[in-house]
Amino acid sequence: MRSFSDLLDTAVLHKGSLKKIESTLPVPASAEELQAKPNSFFLSVMSKRVFQAGLKHSMVEQRWPHFEKAFDGFDPVQAAMLSDSDIDDLMSNKDLIRHLGKMKSVRNNASMVLEVCREYGNFGTFLAQWPSDDIVGLWTYLKKVGTQLGGMSGSRFLRMAGKDTFLLTNDVVQVLKAEGVVEKVPSSQKELKATQAVFNQWAEESGRPLCQVSRIVSYTVMAEVLT
Repeated sequence: MRSFSDLLDTAVLHKGSLKKIESTLPVPASAEELQAKPNSFFLSVMSKRVFQAGLKHSMVEQRWPHFEKAFDGFDPVQAAMLSDSDIDDLMSNKDLIRHLGKMKSVRNNASMVLEVCREYGNFGTFLAQWPSDDIVGLWTYLKKVGTQLGGMSGSRFLRMAGKDTFLLTNDVVQVLKAEGVVEKVPSSQKELKATQAVFNQWAEESGRPLCQVSRIVSYTVMAEVLT
């Protein structure tokens, strides 16, 4: 398996310079920053990611102020108390994206947020305390306990919320396959743990957070004309 330094050299070759790469890298939130965010922030971001799945992201962004208003700022207590009649009313709101399954996921995920808060005090503390060297374990938790947070939605929610995570984009999976880590998109616990181990190794070698390792790895397979 290639070292991270070799991967970075390839990424620099594709992007033109290390400076260009650095300017595009995500920066994860600190533990303190995650803990300072209100629970409504996490439910809003979580819900936005659910609605983005399979849809044009710009369209969801454009509609999101209407969602914030319709869901009263995504207060988890209020969202968890939504009745089926309330959901029906939301489904009749033409300013929203009227997908019943995704609409119901807001209520279900609000209940998950509240359950986590009963143990950790707030959702941000829960995320902050989850070790990044087992981020796939957090993906599994969100998929199991949450609603419509499987596939890429769990990891993308975490990235949007500021929690350090790598992403299994097509480019990243291509590299993992080339390095003999997996044969397909990781889905089993064995495949996910093998993937985590590789990212842990690259993160330790580089001193970078997982999100930056992930982005740089993706650049190694980008075919573009250098200018």
